[in-house]
Amino acid sequence: MNHMNDHNQPDQKFLSKIAFLESKQRETLMPPEALIRQMPIQKNHTLLDVGAGSGFFTIPMAEATSGMVYAMDPDRRMLSVIEEKAKEKGLHHIELIQEYIESLTMQHESIDFVMASLILHEVPSLKEAIAKIYEVLKTGGHLLCLEYEKDDKVTEGPPMAIRIPSDELERILAFSGFKIITKTRFNAGIYTVLAAKGE
Repeated sequence: MNHMNDHNQPDQKFLSKIAFLESKQRETLMPPEALIRQMPIQKNHTLLDVGAGSGFFTIPMAEATSGMVYAMDPDRRMLSVIEEKAKEKGLHHIELIQEYIESLTMQHESIDFVMASLILHEVPSLKEAIAKIYEVLKTGGHLLCLEYEKDDKVTEGPPMAIRIPSDELERILAFSGFKIITKTRFNAGIYTVLAAKGE
């Protein structure tokens, strides 16, 4: 049996994980296109999707700008899914980065808009991750965080112990030099915080 080819076939478990992620996110959130339309993204902006997963936000982000869109995820297979989707849609300005946020080596002050969707509760150090994002953002650039509220009434989602309460996220963002623009609570216990890198 040729293991090489075998390795290139995405396994069923992985495919069902993607299907689950996408259907779950679609149920829980507003359509990603609608969310992106509400964001301060301009046609020529450079965007970064942190923990891009299967490209739930990467693809609509790429449709909203003619600038580069960086899709960052430590999982090579996730990035391959984004690559396929980008090909299908004829999007040629997505660059894939296989990396964890803490190890990101990207030019300082090179990004206009960062999306961090349902990823910050998984990072080893929230302060470090936020500091790294702050570093790569241009002054006046924006960060949008989507996270699960630490709310015992909402059991859907990751374990309570690893969730980030919205007030704690706001505190760390402010501590890191971000200015909080808006905070929104979605249904099913997800909130968003939009922050800007101050002058």
